[in-house]
Amino acid sequence: MNAWVGTILRVDLAAKTVVKEPLNIKDAHDYVGARGLGTKYFCDEVDPKVEPLSAGNKLIYMTGPLTGTAATSGGRFEVVAKSPLTGTIGAANSGGYFGPELKYAGYDGIIFENASESPVYLYIKDDVVELRDASALWGKSVFETTDLLKEECGSSFKISCIGVPAENGCLFSGVLNDKHRAAGRGGLGAVMGSKKLKAVAVRGTGAVTVARPEKFLDALTNARKTLKAHPVGGSGLAALGTQVLVNIINESGALPTRNWRDGAYFPEANETGGESLAEKYLVKNKGCFACSIDCARVTRVPDGPFKSSGEGPEYEAGWAYGADCGVSDLAAICKANFLCNEHGIDPITMGATIACAMELYEMGAIPESDIGFPLRFGDPHAIVKLTEAVGRFEGFGKILALGSYRLAEKYGHPELSMSVKKQEMPAYDGRAIQGMALEYATSNRGACHVRGYLTSPEILGVPIKVDPFVTEGKAGLLKLFQDLTALIDSTGICLFTTFGLGLQEIAAQYREAVGTDETDDEILLKGERVWNLEKHFNIAAGVEKDTLPPRLLREKLPGGPAAGKVAELYVMLDEYYKVRGWDSDGVPTPEKNVELGIDA
Repeated sequence: MNAWVGTILRVDLAAKTVVKEPLNIKDAHDYVGARGLGTKYFCDEVDPKVEPLSAGNKLIYMTGPLTGTAATSGGRFEVVAKSPLTGTIGAANSGGYFGPELKYAGYDGIIFENASESPVYLYIKDDVVELRDASALWGKSVFETTDLLKEECGSSFKISCIGVPAENGCLFSGVLNDKHRAAGRGGLGAVMGSKKLKAVAVRGTGAVTVARPEKFLDALTNARKTLKAHPVGGSGLAALGTQVLVNIINESGALPTRNWRDGAYFPEANETGGESLAEKYLVKNKGCFACSIDCARVTRVPDGPFKSSGEGPEYEAGWAYGADCGVSDLAAICKANFLCNEHGIDPITMGATIACAMELYEMGAIPESDIGFPLRFGDPHAIVKLTEAVGRFEGFGKILALGSYRLAEKYGHPELSMSVKKQEMPAYDGRAIQGMALEYATSNRGACHVRGYLTSPEILGVPIKVDPFVTEGKAGLLKLFQDLTALIDSTGICLFTTFGLGLQEIAAQYREAVGTDETDDEILLKGERVWNLEKHFNIAAGVEKDTLPPRLLREKLPGGPAAGKVAELYVMLDEYYKVRGWDSDGVPTPEKNVELGIDA
């Protein structure tokens, strides 16, 4: 078998059994791998109405056919479950070195079923696979768990694990690997915690073969050269990481500020951006497996009240703790971000939930006695204190651990949660970038920037420049980007490669690795199939309609290039459903299901 290694592990946590079964190769060809194949297995086996934190929910790790190969940035894998934060199909992507190691051990994926009565971890060393007691690890942080398992299993093992918030049901806890890489959004860590599964430790000594080695080498060589020559994917991200976006988005008038209340321009943005991070705290760049970009930042705050060291922050975390909370202290932002990695929590939802709490406090909706101290926009100590409270699952941290929607609902103002389908929107204001408004509303896992990323053409001009204020044509462009990102997530390569690569280069690597003669368009159709399958699950699960927070639909931006704008969602939504081949309610038509080969 080429690209895929041919075996799935099925682990029954209640019965303490591990079964090795053949990969469903037909589904692998139809849904590729990682996000697509993991979702296909999940949808075939799990009732959409299942309670996310019940034993009936399953947790799936799935690699892609390009994971562990020499493909451009081919180190990605997916974690799939029903999300406890949103109730949608939850699929979260991670990089680092864990995914390739799983394939080198001989497994394309792992399906975890039911729940253990006591803490366990899964040990994998090539053919040896067993559940082991994790009682001594329960209550430990991500960093502590990783270090202890490396001591116990061996330093060469790659570790994927959860922290204390996930053990206690934090609805935005993630699944971390290599300490700083995260399947971060949607609360899949809480699903893992509900199963009493603390970690997976894997060591593999095998290899991944490709169907046409010489042609594959040509395809990946061309892709790497193309990416290296691109000003964003080649030099831009390498120089300043994703934090390079802070000043770019701010100057575009699209940087949401103070819970999206005070427009989309933050005067102190430069103090928190990539240039300042490089000048003050950058130690070195870092990349994931087979990385062509090296966008990660190893950083250190050497002294002061926020002394710390680790990786990041990335743009989204920097914004969530920065402009969204009105905080311009970069050292505090770094510290809060490091705490998210240490405890295994999503910094986008964490920062955005704090920002929501700040607005609720300032308007008098949350009493100071509930929090323990005054909570106002711009307080750098507050973002650290509250992240620590969630990390320890103590006090007001237990309420924040529910995310901004449930927080705002509890205090009588659900409209102040800047979320879609109960997942917090990332760092691009849809009033200033109209395509992103449509993207947030239609994303299959709740508000998300990496399920399409129209910021690329609308702001960065990649691959073409389009007007961010215009609504015409955004529906068709978004469909293309959503289908392409679904394909990329399924192959096992990094989405950031699209800052330079297009369908042609991505499809070429996939084609030569698996040995298919499918055209580029036929390969892209697999991404559309994945998107539609996710939509079917959400409809069956009763997920709410595609919409946006009232603030984006009604409150005009007060200043900047997009002054006076609101998100013109409904102008675009009808067109979007038409180009997708869905009915006016956003349901895929029988004809579209037949075209994609989906049995619905």
